[in-house]
Amino acid sequence: MALLLEHEFKPLPADKQIETLPFLEAVAHLPPFFDCLGTPIVYSPVKADLTGNIKKIRAVYDSNPAKFKTLQNILEAEKELHGSAWPKTGATLALMWLKRGLKFILVLLQSISDGERDEEHPNLIRVNAMKAYEIALKKYHGWMLQKLFTGSVYALPYKSDLLKALEKGKEVKEEESIEKIHQFLTRVTPILDAIYEMYTKMNAELSYKA
Repeated sequence: MALLLEHEFKPLPADKQIETLPFLEAVAHLPPFFDCLGTPIVYSPVKADLTGNIKKIRAVYDSNPAKFKTLQNILEAEKELHGSAWPKTGATLALMWLKRGLKFILVLLQSISDGERDEEHPNLIRVNAMKAYEIALKKYHGWMLQKLFTGSVYALPYKSDLLKALEKGKEVKEEESIEKIHQFLTRVTPILDAIYEMYTKMNAELSYKA
C-alpha cells in the first residue's frame, strides 16, 4: 500500500527502546492519511496537529541527537528539566498527542482489516471510524469536538474509495489492500503499544480535554 508501506518502521527492539530519528522519519509520512478521509473541517486540524507534534519532537531531537537518541531519553530528560510542569510540556506533550493520532489510524485500519462493518452498508466505514474515535480520542475531546467528529462520519468516503486513496489512486484488489494494511499494522502496533506502556510506567499520561 503506497501511502502506508513507503517508509518502514524499524522493528521494536527487545528492550523496547524506540530510536527517535527512525521513528520520526517513518511517522512523518503518515499525516496524509487524513487527506484520504475527506471532511477537511474535521480531519485537516487532526493532520495539522499530527504534523506539528512531529516537528516539536524533531526540534528537541535535533538540539542534541546523542542525548535524545531514544524517545525514553527525551521523556526522562524533560521530566528532570521541567519539574512540576512535566509532562504537560515540550516533546513529552507532543508525543502524548501524536500517539493518540496514531492510535486513531491504527484502530481504524485494524477494524477494516478485521472485517468489522455495518452489514446493511458494507462499503461504509462509519463503524470503523467511530470505533477508532471512541478508543483513541473521544475522552480527550470536549463536547463540541465530540459532536463535530460524530457528525463527520456521515461524510467519510466509501471503503473502496479509501483503499484506492491509500494506493494513491491505483486500482488494487481489496484483499491485496487489506493484506498490505495487515503488514503495516504488524510493524507499527508493537511500537505504539510500547510508547503507551512507557507513558504509563513514567506516569506521564494526562487526561485533560482539548
